[in-house]
Amino acid sequence: MKMYLLSLGAGLLVGIVYSLLNVRSPAPPLVALVGLFGILAGEQILPAARQLIAGSSLTAAWRQAKCAPHMFGTLPGHPAGRTTTTVADVPEKHS
Repeated sequence: MKMYLLSLGAGLLVGIVYSLLNVRSPAPPLVALVGLFGILAGEQILPAARQLIAGSSLTAAWRQAKCAPHMFGTLPGHPAGRTTTTVADVPEKHS
């Protein structure tokens, strides 16, 4: 959670500096977020492709190239190092 707060703080600081300099951000927020997602996804193409060429399935290639931890990090509320939820992790709902 600390990383998210630091990231938000850095973004706010940059926004304040932009405002003081009387300039607009270089891209609308949605365009910037889509661009960042493209960068993260693009970084995963070659490592995953290498695993696919080596004979792994797409799912195994994704896992072996560690794509999910790089793209999504450890999400808040998840123990460090775990990026997926299994059926055993989901509590049963009793009606």
